[in-house]
Amino acid sequence: MGDAAVSIVHHPTVLQLGPLPLTGFGVAMLAAFVIGQAVAQSVLTQRGEDPNVMGDVLIAAVIGGLVGGKVYYSILTRDPAALVERAGFVFWGGLIGGIVASFLWIRFKKLSFARISDASAAGLAAAYAVGRTGCWAVGDDYGRAWASRFAVKFPEGAPPSTVQNLISQFGQADLAGRPPAEVVSVYPTQLFEVAMGLAMFAILWKFRNHRHAAGWLFGAYCVLAGVERIAIEVFRAKDDRFFGPFTVAQVIGALFVVAGAAWMAARRGTSGPAAGAQATA
Repeated sequence: MGDAAVSIVHHPTVLQLGPLPLTGFGVAMLAAFVIGQAVAQSVLTQRGEDPNVMGDVLIAAVIGGLVGGKVYYSILTRDPAALVERAGFVFWGGLIGGIVASFLWIRFKKLSFARISDASAAGLAAAYAVGRTGCWAVGDDYGRAWASRFAVKFPEGAPPSTVQNLISQFGQADLAGRPPAEVVSVYPTQLFEVAMGLAMFAILWKFRNHRHAAGWLFGAYCVLAGVERIAIEVFRAKDDRFFGPFTVAQVIGALFVVAGAAWMAARRGTSGPAAGAQATA
């Protein structure tokens, strides 16, 4: 399979802040947290609730996300040393860890997880879309080999999209026979994820004023996040298909869809003590 005659060549984004190099990934992560918090605070303000609680929720989510992402990666690679290495933060581990840490903090403060998670749903999608631009900036999390004028080569990616890396790290055996050091054009899945993240945000933002019980919108986020992950894994360069043709991320995505749909069904009512997400407590 040959590459298209014309393809895009990607080079990492690095900003020089005095003597310190600042990667595009770092900038994107910072922007993701700021935007996610701002969106959630905006929803809480619209609902007449205290937006300042999101500051502490964000701190809990960041700590839980970092720990969860590292633990997930360590389990996936079966390498305990990965816990203390620089690389290896995985989305699902980070999301699950962030949710658990936020839940524990919210319960500790005797606040309503349903109400805060409902207000955070659109912000989570916005943060995801912005955060994925960081993966694009450093050339990480790209897709399988793709012969198209819209494909992208990552000669300085993490790792570079060479034949050797795509075979040894991502199991793309169909590239065997090509020069190991050849840089291959691949699906720019990071940009696909940015687009899908923006679509999720648009949907959740549209329904932010729903009249279901608090928590319903967070269930919708879980469904959308699961569907997004199942879809993007079709194009990703991955070698963790431990469930037949399905990756670990797809299996977790399916669980999120089921759990999110169940939570939406449980919170669809508009009567009782939680009569609508915007009802005062």
